[in-house]
Amino acid sequence: MSFRELLGKELLFFDGATGTMLQALGLQPGELPELWNFTHAEKVQSVHEAYLNNGSNIIKSNTFGANRLKFKGTDVTVDAVVGAALKIGKAACAGREKAFVALNLGPTGKLLAPYGDLPFEEAVDIYGEMVRSGAKHGADLILIETMSDTYEIKAAILAAKENSDLPIIVTLTFDEDGKLLTGADVLSAVAMVEGLGVDAVGFNCGLGPKQMGKLLPQLLAACSLPVVLNPNAGLPVQRDGQTVFDVGADDFADMMRDLVPLGISVVGGCCGTTPAHIKALIEKCRGLQPGGKRDCQLTVVSSYGRAVVIDRDPVIIGERINPTGKPRLKQAILDGDLDYICRLGLEQLDNDAHILDVNVGVPGIDEAATAAKTVLALQAITSAPLQIDTSDYETMECALRLYNGKPLLNSVSGKDEALEKVLPLAKKYGAVVVGLALDDTGIPETAAGRLAVAAKIIDRAAAYGIEKRNIIIDPLALTISTGPDNASVDLEVICALAAQNVKTIMGVSNISFGLPARDAANSTFFALALEAGLSCAIINPQSKPMLDAYYAFRALKGLDEGCKAYVKRFADGGVKTQPPAVSEYTLYDAITKGLQEQSRQAVTKLLASEKPLDIINSHMIPALDFVGNGFEKKSLFLPQLLMSADAAKAAFDVIRDRMAEGGAVEKGAAVIIATVKGDIHDIGKNIVKVLLENYGYNVIDLGKDVPVEAVVEAVAAHQAHIVGLSALMTTTVGAMEATIKALRDTCRDCDCKIVVGGAVLTQDYADSIGADHYAPNAVSAVAYVNGILEK
Repeated sequence: MSFRELLGKELLFFDGATGTMLQALGLQPGELPELWNFTHAEKVQSVHEAYLNNGSNIIKSNTFGANRLKFKGTDVTVDAVVGAALKIGKAACAGREKAFVALNLGPTGKLLAPYGDLPFEEAVDIYGEMVRSGAKHGADLILIETMSDTYEIKAAILAAKENSDLPIIVTLTFDEDGKLLTGADVLSAVAMVEGLGVDAVGFNCGLGPKQMGKLLPQLLAACSLPVVLNPNAGLPVQRDGQTVFDVGADDFADMMRDLVPLGISVVGGCCGTTPAHIKALIEKCRGLQPGGKRDCQLTVVSSYGRAVVIDRDPVIIGERINPTGKPRLKQAILDGDLDYICRLGLEQLDNDAHILDVNVGVPGIDEAATAAKTVLALQAITSAPLQIDTSDYETMECALRLYNGKPLLNSVSGKDEALEKVLPLAKKYGAVVVGLALDDTGIPETAAGRLAVAAKIIDRAAAYGIEKRNIIIDPLALTISTGPDNASVDLEVICALAAQNVKTIMGVSNISFGLPARDAANSTFFALALEAGLSCAIINPQSKPMLDAYYAFRALKGLDEGCKAYVKRFADGGVKTQPPAVSEYTLYDAITKGLQEQSRQAVTKLLASEKPLDIINSHMIPALDFVGNGFEKKSLFLPQLLMSADAAKAAFDVIRDRMAEGGAVEKGAAVIIATVKGDIHDIGKNIVKVLLENYGYNVIDLGKDVPVEAVVEAVAAHQAHIVGLSALMTTTVGAMEATIKALRDTCRDCDCKIVVGGAVLTQDYADSIGADHYAPNAVSAVAYVNGILEK
């Protein structure tokens, strides 16, 4: 039987760790595990066989980091590495029933633009190269694992689906609070992954069974796919100079035995798990039934950091990024003024919009290119989900492809051409799609006619594999000035669809087009539509009557527990809705919101009356501290942290230029940072660099895969008081320990503090290898540097 035929039908078992097993066989700190496919093929095969002999069904190819970025500047090719790995894996599986080789794809080690320097399509191409090679050399499935960035996950999934027809498993690496590095929670990440059409989803790495078990209910509730669980053998500790993990084989198996019946379909291990762990796991779980697929009926729209569930509680979609009737926005779109558009979006979110509608359809522009830039710009400064609003098919695909999350697509009509063009795009990119109640004959006058169009859209979507929960019907509000029954028809359609558990959406203000005092008609109709069961309202969230009706409705319907939101809105002048106008931000606000152009403008104004250093200390540092505290409290996410850092840098550049007019600008204290030998993952290091530079430090970035001697030499050359070392992989923490030892031995006379960070590190481990400080994130590292250098 094939892997797809077995998945969800019987409990399947992954293997365990590869890196720590190869270390036990002699892999040295900093040595690339993938190159052992050439130099020590028999040892790599022995690891695979050890797991298979103990009952594993699926082995991971030794290709976790086999992307072209790792081998840049060498004569090693991706195809050669992947081909050698698959040859070894296939040889290990030869003659065994129900034994499969998974092409193992790990992170590139880069953060994708706009937050990092790796373009999205380049990431797709990097993974595509690996997938094509894996498919050619006989992989049975694709495992995309240890992923902590939804954007990189999307790139890898698209590469897998566009370059093969192999089954795809995605396993994500969350922290104990259930957050990915770039901010996604379990629901927002899994909604995107399932929407993109993978075969199974789950967790791996970072956490042991105990910690993963706490997050498991969220995963099971979030999707209908078979679930995979590959935890570490607990957390890493240092014993007798060796990295080991603190959960033994029997304890690991016992904990997993309790989790499997909750709904798991595939189990195995990650860092620190050995053939003994997997043997004990299989013995304890043999005979248990897999969870298989579940009936999940959630309608979810998500971004990289936020999920909006469309259910009983109505959702507000901000309508203002639409040029119809808005000459100032139209001009901004023509001018490419993304700063204006972003401020328009932020103001709607400040006034309680949950999702932002994005329509840039202006004659005379390249709409697809403009939509792409706009989506990227908005996702750079907010984690709110977006509604892609266009009738142009090229624009749809371009925006859907670049969108980081599970988008809302507005729209598809009941016209045959539209259905044939739009539904395949919605399916490929996992969008929730808005269906318009109109067809080739126009908008039906009766409720029955519009319901028939809705049924047609739902049926055609099902033929493309799009579930009813991912269709939201717009009954289309027509102004009551042209037909007295227009409002009642809409309400009848909404009621009927709500009874069928079909979600609805509507541009409410269209009901009053051509009438005076539109807010009065709009807010009353809005309340009636909400009572009828309207799921999503496309409105101006800066209209006070509309938001008053919304909060009053939620309180009256018992959706606002204790009327807390209602009281907050109206008590003590709490209403924050304002007339539509785009604000000018202070420097503090521009930095906290991540607006670079506004930061430049604000600091330029301040320089007319304040000294440069006063501006830095009184405006910029407090803003950065605010963002840093928000990041640590998990109220702000990594992309927002980085965008704020870029906004601060934009302001600092203006200040630096002004100071340079009066002479040389003094550099701050030197800080050395490096990713240790053998490790190409520099995301964490690069984030630390950006933040340190914003605090005025002279950051000497030695890059990635840095030899021990290079770190020692840099410390001596720059007389640095701080060294930051990063390592992501279990196989490279040994190189971190060696670097620390060399620094201690060589730099005994200098007071050099060493701060370390990385996914596989813990406080205990950092202590055991002689680090002065363990930084679980970039903000912690910067706070430590500030504290040390202030002294």
